[in-house]
Amino acid sequence: MFQDFTAATKPEDGPPRLDALRAHLAEAGLDGFIVPRADAHQGEYVTAADARLAWLTGFTGSAGFAVVLPDVAGVFIDGRYRVQVKAQVADVFTPVPWPEKMLEDWLIEALPSGGTVGFDPWLHTVAEIERVEAAVSAHGITLEPVANAVDAIWTDRPARPDAPVQPYPESLAGTSSAEKRRQIAETLTQAGEAAAVLTLPDSINWLLNIRGGDLAHLPVVQAFAIIDAKGTTRVFSDPEKFDGLTLDAGVTLAPWSAFKPALAALTGPVRVDPNSAPAAVKAALDGAGIEMARGSDPCLLPKARKTAAELAGSTRAHLRDAVALTRFLHWFDETAPSGGLTEIDVARQLEAFRAETGALRDISFDTIAGAGSNGAIVHYRVTEQTNAPVKPGQLFLIDSGGQYEDGTTDITRTLPVGEVGAEERECFTLVLQGMIAIHRTRFPKGVAGMHLDALARAPLWATGRDYDHGTGHGVGVYLSVHEGPQGLSRRSKVPLEPGMIVSNEPGYYREGAFGIRIENLIHVVEATGGADPHREMLGFETLTYVPIDRRLIVTEMLSPAERAWLNAYHAEVLARVAPLLQADGYTATAAWLEAACAPI
Repeated sequence: MFQDFTAATKPEDGPPRLDALRAHLAEAGLDGFIVPRADAHQGEYVTAADARLAWLTGFTGSAGFAVVLPDVAGVFIDGRYRVQVKAQVADVFTPVPWPEKMLEDWLIEALPSGGTVGFDPWLHTVAEIERVEAAVSAHGITLEPVANAVDAIWTDRPARPDAPVQPYPESLAGTSSAEKRRQIAETLTQAGEAAAVLTLPDSINWLLNIRGGDLAHLPVVQAFAIIDAKGTTRVFSDPEKFDGLTLDAGVTLAPWSAFKPALAALTGPVRVDPNSAPAAVKAALDGAGIEMARGSDPCLLPKARKTAAELAGSTRAHLRDAVALTRFLHWFDETAPSGGLTEIDVARQLEAFRAETGALRDISFDTIAGAGSNGAIVHYRVTEQTNAPVKPGQLFLIDSGGQYEDGTTDITRTLPVGEVGAEERECFTLVLQGMIAIHRTRFPKGVAGMHLDALARAPLWATGRDYDHGTGHGVGVYLSVHEGPQGLSRRSKVPLEPGMIVSNEPGYYREGAFGIRIENLIHVVEATGGADPHREMLGFETLTYVPIDRRLIVTEMLSPAERAWLNAYHAEVLARVAPLLQADGYTATAAWLEAACAPI
């Protein structure tokens, strides 16, 4: 499954493509054009046919956008990609730190005398366009919805995927599609809304208990849908992908071309999520005089609150994954210090161990395998050009996951290659302390991820260190490895609820030297035994049971409570995983695991 993630655009391809786009914009009477990473569904992954940002600029990160003006072309990237972008784009593109510099502020500075900037209304959300328009209109700048300018010059654009749709077993979902649609209909009725527009594929796939193969690593069929207050649902996609699939009563299928006319025929109020729905949806409703009700996608919270069947499946998937990961750690421990390995070798070997479970459907995201300084690139993707050797004295960061029918996994471990320096061990211990703090915390009902994020950072902050990503993201069940609305970050305002799965992954990165991240998946549970019986408390239960490398821990830095947690965690890893290894005949790995889980 390993792929070479070399960009579709090499740096030398950028200048002629940029020139062609500018020529097209001049002919169309536009002063600029916005090129987002996103497709019409605003997901993390895009098809090859929708990879416009990568094709134009060479930047392959999972978030960002470009703005092309006559004299400057900015590539907007967040803290995860500040290092990566330098290696991937030609000097005709200017990296812009985002969100420190917002699009509207940059446009006001770059087009001081006004101008018209085009955008594809299917690729930008309602909220985004409204925010930017409100800011730039006072400066004489106009945002104009137009046909996609990149598509006009992309002559060899790939075909769209054609993978068939598959039913998802109710035994794994825990709830029938009919019941889910009934719940959403009740939500709409209570809100006084006649219908809701759904544009997120994972919401639609969850709602209908289906899965697809349109995207690498995310098992969904891309679609739009409209569900009304009676639960009747219309799906808009490629009908041929649904051949042989029997849809429930009350669910109908239509081609993409029927979506816009269907919007214009609705009776309001119609719920639209302004943070994920394309601006074109609002334009269609406004054009037909239909009232739009602003509200979150009604599937988000029900999807995030995992059923008992989904949590049971996730537990099985994580234990299956733990066997593969433990076999990998044993292999790495024996092989890496001798030399001869590269990052690609390591990524391929880990994916081979997962494949040997016999249950792997796909990896859940592109494996991050960074040796030494490459580990400091938060979302590093190894290519044949960047493929570094694994050398003694380095830290090796491996962030990976698997898609199994019963669950989605995501785990990061930082590993020593032989002996490493004192600073690396100190930083690793600080990161571990932050991770333990999240695992151990209890919190009142109503607390959101933004309130907990600082717990993971506090040990680093105390020494003047930090990291430029959230502490954790939501995770789906055989759906997106990055799922909203829950999370552990400064931006996560949604209260955590029982059943929600999140990652716990603090880190530390020294550009040009090393990167550290430790990640487990956890899920929210009700906590008992509090001093105040009238206050509802929540906590976390662990899903990931894979050893944390004890050789990187400065033991004397840990408090007695932290040491107790680590020893208890490792005892549980051994109790859960060793019998599975032994049953599969991996006795040498079981012996290695026992040593790796010894108390400190």
